[in-house]
Amino acid sequence: MVSEVLIPKDMPNNWSSSRLAWTRIQSRRPAPHGTSPFSRVGPRCLPQFGSFVVRSFWESPLRAVPQHVALRAVLGIRRTRSLHGPCPVTTFGPKACVLQNPQTIMHIQDPASQRLTWNKSPKSVLVIKKIRDASLLQPFKELCAYLMEENNMVVYVEKKVLEDPALLSDDHFGPVKRKFCTFREDYDDISNQIDLIICLGGDGTLLYASSLFQGSVPPVMAFHLGSLGFLTPFNFENFQSQVTQVIQGNAAVVLRSRLKVRVVKEPRGKKVAVPNGISENGVLAASLDVEVGKQAVQYQVLNEVVIDRGPSSYLSNVDVYLDGHLITTVQGDGVIVSTPTGSTAYAAAAGASMIHPNVPAIMVTPICPHSLSFRPIVVPAGVELKIMLSPEARNTAWVSFDGRKRQEIRHGDSISITTSCYPLPSICVRDPVSDWFESLAQCLHWNVRKKQAHFPEDEEDADEEGGEERAGS
Repeated sequence: MVSEVLIPKDMPNNWSSSRLAWTRIQSRRPAPHGTSPFSRVGPRCLPQFGSFVVRSFWESPLRAVPQHVALRAVLGIRRTRSLHGPCPVTTFGPKACVLQNPQTIMHIQDPASQRLTWNKSPKSVLVIKKIRDASLLQPFKELCAYLMEENNMVVYVEKKVLEDPALLSDDHFGPVKRKFCTFREDYDDISNQIDLIICLGGDGTLLYASSLFQGSVPPVMAFHLGSLGFLTPFNFENFQSQVTQVIQGNAAVVLRSRLKVRVVKEPRGKKVAVPNGISENGVLAASLDVEVGKQAVQYQVLNEVVIDRGPSSYLSNVDVYLDGHLITTVQGDGVIVSTPTGSTAYAAAAGASMIHPNVPAIMVTPICPHSLSFRPIVVPAGVELKIMLSPEARNTAWVSFDGRKRQEIRHGDSISITTSCYPLPSICVRDPVSDWFESLAQCLHWNVRKKQAHFPEDEEDADEEGGEERAGS
């Protein structure tokens, strides 16, 4: 399908207070810095980017709507430049310049001023609760009662959540429980019925929410009721005011990029179970196709794809291709391909740098490589990585997606990875930058150490006097 994107002819440094001239271009090629994410995040929600609102990349032309006055009132600040930095000069010296490419696509937005708005009032909400955690029963009851009784919303929950013995035996919760709409993972497709997602638990609840939506993801509001909570910025103490603020359409949002992963396997006489028309990962069975006798399944991944040696005692031996070119062979325990969101998870433990989720990039991190010079790398978000077993590999490899759907990879199988056009819109407490550094400090204790003690005043005076004496002599 041909995409229609708007790009500015000239982008000054201080572009938030300038008028931009826009031109239409068409291209069938992906953007060099990554696929432009879909602007629709759920059936009723649209993100606002800086001084304009993106209506849809596919359905209608973009419309410029001034938003700077409202943003200043809401944020209390006046941004003078984008976090992406100035547009680079493309002339070099008196005679050299960059060759103009008519197929170029640019998707420009200021991450610090992304805000979410509703084109219609949200009516349905999916509440995801951490399973087998008794401490979450009371917050779950309070939240669901508030959503149904105070906001008259339809609440969806997973069927096994209501099978908790503590909820079954609670007679006071019965009237509320009968109003729930339930679903079963891998069997019921609710992707087009949800306007908002609310998570109660830790980071795992956000990863689970991502796995339920293989296409457009509704906005996600995550409450910190788990063990770590790096991706769950909201506290539950004053949930009523926070939920009301989001429903009214006043919320900052960070678009967490996801990976589109395509696993192609050699047929080995074993059929994939497809219950009720949906495959084991939630993708519609229509996405299962045959490529030259091979079977392909697609996943949307929020954190990382991990390829490891599994139960074998031999080194993992896999080839890594970038846009069709072999760049290296991984010999070690495995390799991690992660998003910026996943850079603070397994990749960080393996020695990678931590990247802000607004940075368009893909990280490749080796796991215990058998080479001291094999360091983690960051590649542009628009490239396609392909990973296959090396012909010399002594054993098979294993792959998992956000810690789920673990499966074996044999000779002839391949894993293709690129940036998805369906990001996960995560609602912020304040803004994407402040929330991220707050999580680094509170959850990971980033750069926490005992401060260096200062010199006592008498020692400082003695040093100054000694310096004056030396200068006088």
